[in-house]
Amino acid sequence: QLQLVESGGGLVQPGGSLRLSCAASGFALDHYAIGWFRQAPGKEREGVSCISSSGGITNYADSVKGRFTISRDNAKNTVYLQMTSLKPEDAAVYYCAAGGFCSGYITRGISYWGRGTQVTVSS
Repeated sequence: QLQLVESGGGLVQPGGSLRLSCAASGFALDHYAIGWFRQAPGKEREGVSCISSSGGITNYADSVKGRFTISRDNAKNTVYLQMTSLKPEDAAVYYCAAGGFCSGYITRGISYWGRGTQVTVSS
C-alpha cells in the first residue's frame, strides 16, 4: 500500500518544540519533493515548507521562517519538520505531501497526501 504517515504531533506549551516525521511506505521518497501543509479549524489548508527531492533546496512560509526546519533522510525514507519557538497560531493539523517540485514553499504536482498529525500549542 502506497502511503505517507505523519507522526510526532502533540500538545506543547508556547515556546516549545516538536519534531514531525513523514514516513513513506510502498514507494521511495527520494523521487519526490516533499511539502508540509497545515490546516487550523475554520481555515484553509496552507503551505508551510517544501524540500526538493535531493534536499538541496528548502523553502518556508514567512510565518515559520527561522523557527521551522525541514530535512530529509532518503535512506530512512522519511522527511522531518523540526518546529521550535512554537506559537498558539501554529496549532493545526499538519500534513505531508509528496509531489513533483517545490514552487517556493508550496509543493506542486502532489501524488500522495498523509492523513495528518495534530499539533496543539497551549499553556
